[in-house]
Amino acid sequence: MRHKLLLLTRENERYRSLLASCHLPELELLDDNPANIRLADIWLAEPGLAAPLVNHASGLRWMQSTFAGVDLLVKPRQRRDYLLTNVRGIFGPLMSEYLFGYLLARQREHDLYKSQQQQKLWLPGSYKTLQGSELLLLGTGSIAKHLAQTAKHFGMKVAGINRSAKATEGFDEVATLEALPTLMARADAIASILPSTEATRGILNENILARMKPDAVLFNLGRGDVLDLDALERQLRQHPQQQAVLDVFNQEPLPEDHPIWGLGNVIVTPHIAAPSFPEQVAEIFSSNYHKFLLGETLSHRVNFERGY
Repeated sequence: MRHKLLLLTRENERYRSLLASCHLPELELLDDNPANIRLADIWLAEPGLAAPLVNHASGLRWMQSTFAGVDLLVKPRQRRDYLLTNVRGIFGPLMSEYLFGYLLARQREHDLYKSQQQQKLWLPGSYKTLQGSELLLLGTGSIAKHLAQTAKHFGMKVAGINRSAKATEGFDEVATLEALPTLMARADAIASILPSTEATRGILNENILARMKPDAVLFNLGRGDVLDLDALERQLRQHPQQQAVLDVFNQEPLPEDHPIWGLGNVIVTPHIAAPSFPEQVAEIFSSNYHKFLLGETLSHRVNFERGY
């Protein structure tokens, strides 16, 4: 049987070139003509582009997402009669670079010394070390495991949150969401890598944020709707020694009129902490395509009920 692949990405030509160099037997790449939405039985797609069209894809059997997050495809009213796979296992190193880049810059007071350089001032400060400090990771999946491993290199303690408090390699302690208030109060740095689910939406609310240590730093790297952004803005305005580094938001781009833009203790980045590189996605797609041909279980299959 010959399969038909529809590309729905902002980098279609790049993917077309990469897939041409892969051995993908019995696969025809279709152009983005609207008629091909119904013809294609396989999609390689960005969730945001696929979500409005997927209900019209009568021939769809399998979709490979180019992103890890598939929130828009697992909403209750979306169809669920096809295989959906996402991208996993490639983001840990990238996320570690992002988180520890900002965390080390804060601990080592990079901004202070840059300012002093401009004033030609020689004033040694009293920077802090990461050794002995505690990192709280909301989530214990592949990304969190890599973050925990990196934290250990710096001599940090690592606590984690997952659904069942299942012990996880690299973590000193793992608990359920019920323990979040206690763990928040202990943590020097908190990073959310949680997916968007019914259980996780809005868990970083006003009451939880109020538990943060006076000089804690919060990273939101997973999904924007885990965090109450308005509550965080109020929290940080009242506690200027706290800091937030935010890469994901409920509404993207972040609206220009949101007051959190103007806070000096906030860093806003445009969802760039761990991008999906086409070369890596194409490799995952190629591996899954060969499994698809053989009727084998595909890697990184999404559970529609769980949402990830």
